[in-house]
Amino acid sequence: MRVVFTCGGTGGHIYPAIAVAKLFRERQPGCEILFIGAEDGMENKIVPHEGFRLETLKISNYQRSFTPKALLHNVTTLCNMAGSLRKARRVLREFAPDVIVGTGGYASFPALREGARMQIPTAVHESNAVPGLTTRMVEKRVSRVMVSFEESRARYADPSRVVVTGTPVREQFLYTSRDEARKALGLDGRPFVVSYWGSLGAREMNKKIAQFMKCEIEAGEPFQHMHATGSFGWRWMPDYVKELGVKLDAHPSIRMQEYIYDMPVVMAAADLVICRAGAATISEVCASGTPCIMVPSPNVTDNHQEKNALALSRTGAAALIREADCDGKTLFNAAKEILSDGERLCAMRAAAANTAVVDAAERIYQTAIELAKMR
Repeated sequence: MRVVFTCGGTGGHIYPAIAVAKLFRERQPGCEILFIGAEDGMENKIVPHEGFRLETLKISNYQRSFTPKALLHNVTTLCNMAGSLRKARRVLREFAPDVIVGTGGYASFPALREGARMQIPTAVHESNAVPGLTTRMVEKRVSRVMVSFEESRARYADPSRVVVTGTPVREQFLYTSRDEARKALGLDGRPFVVSYWGSLGAREMNKKIAQFMKCEIEAGEPFQHMHATGSFGWRWMPDYVKELGVKLDAHPSIRMQEYIYDMPVVMAAADLVICRAGAATISEVCASGTPCIMVPSPNVTDNHQEKNALALSRTGAAALIREADCDGKTLFNAAKEILSDGERLCAMRAAAANTAVVDAAERIYQTAIELAKMR
């Protein structure tokens, strides 16, 4: 059996494909697996590291602007796309897959489109609550659309071809012990708050977290706090915090670092997470059953993060605060209110756990197997 996974750009697109590819490798020992991604995307490091073969295409994004610079960029994108479609067609002919699974990003479009044109069974996975540009462009061509939320079905032209699978996460998010995690992190009995805004970090939100830290200290440090600044934030945020009069060396309950490398452990230990509302983040929050305050990024296509957060907040698992409506004190007061309400915390944990699709990788795997049989 031969399977193509196509994805790229961010970990939120790549890691779900990796999770399903590993299932194929376990269940189908003789299976051949090929990834198709962008030549300058994160997949160039992640996919080979996981032991899978990768073919790359020259891909650039589409800018929704009419400035001369944006128009020139979009012309370049169209030229790149023409070449990428030709290469995708050649790669697919040579590899001859039984099924193609796309998990998002511009890099997945050429293989999905050409695969459908070649009558190869194809499926696209959309992790966000609303379909992104790539999904919208291929939804009428592919054999199946796989989504994370039941309520997303109605957003597609043919709901009968939509399968609710959830979004795969690493198993550690599901099975890490809370008590062992808190012990490993050296936490005391106070609540533990975790905040982060993604691998790069968001400047304005990092500033608000610096203000949040100041509020914590002024309130006598009612909880423990770990914040990840992201790579960009790490360049300036330590100095910014000092300018606010916050001396973290004197307050070990507040930890600031560039990244959180052991996220499953940290999430298991957390009483509250303050974060963006990307699809991968939502899946991890639900898998670990962690209450959260979500501040969606307003700088994303179709405002999909706010729609993701709304989908989660309706279940009771998350509190939604828009970026324009909050500052550090607002976030601090919201966190303090949630953490002081034990009944609400329990309800949020239960709602998050109930929202999680713990067998998402299995569902995608079974959908792909079903499609391969159509070949």
